[in-house]
Amino acid sequence: MLHGILPTGFIYPKEQRCLRDLFRKRMQLVQCRTSQVVSAQAQYWRSTGIRLSCQDIKKQPDNLLSSITDKNLQLSIQSNLNVIQLLNTQIQTIEDTVQPQCKNLQEYKYLTSVYGIGEILSQTIALETGDINRFHKVGNYASYCRCVDSKKTSNGKKKGSGNRKSGNKYLSWAFMEAANFAIRFYEPANKFYKRKLSKSNCALARKALAHKLSRASYYVMRDHAVFKPELLFK
Repeated sequence: MLHGILPTGFIYPKEQRCLRDLFRKRMQLVQCRTSQVVSAQAQYWRSTGIRLSCQDIKKQPDNLLSSITDKNLQLSIQSNLNVIQLLNTQIQTIEDTVQPQCKNLQEYKYLTSVYGIGEILSQTIALETGDINRFHKVGNYASYCRCVDSKKTSNGKKKGSGNRKSGNKYLSWAFMEAANFAIRFYEPANKFYKRKLSKSNCALARKALAHKLSRASYYVMRDHAVFKPELLFK
């Protein structure tokens, strides 16, 4: 410890720990809601042969039930819809509680300028990252976000691999979601993705974009600066 060579862990500040855990609870509820939507979608498809989108189930539940004649199927899907409605209420309550508290975080204010990162993802990244100054280099942060390769090479040959699950799984999810949104709505990110896709597969191309966004987020949070896409996608 005197020589500074003993690795130490980061203890998240106690005053923000409960807020971070509350937002993790939101993610758990969202996953439960998705499972209920998929269940209702599958039941309707098996019984009627008609495939509905997730948005139809979420936004038009009354139209869904009115087209079902079998009472048993109707009750089964109604159970899913009731749970979805309850989860929507709880998720909205958590978002309304967390958002005013996140506005006091300086990192949150600048993260929304990064391609693919909206209100929810910026809150997730800011709360899961904590103090950005604890990462000495941008590579350390990208590694913590599980956005780098874990294999070890020597003379061009693979000699082993590290722990792929070392890092923060919530940040890994957040930057992959940001990459998905960036591909859909931002042309520079889409061009970068297609260029990587021509040389590798879909998963690696998306991970490469997530790695780019994690590096950009590091500098945005560290320097308190607005995202500049011309520096990222050259």
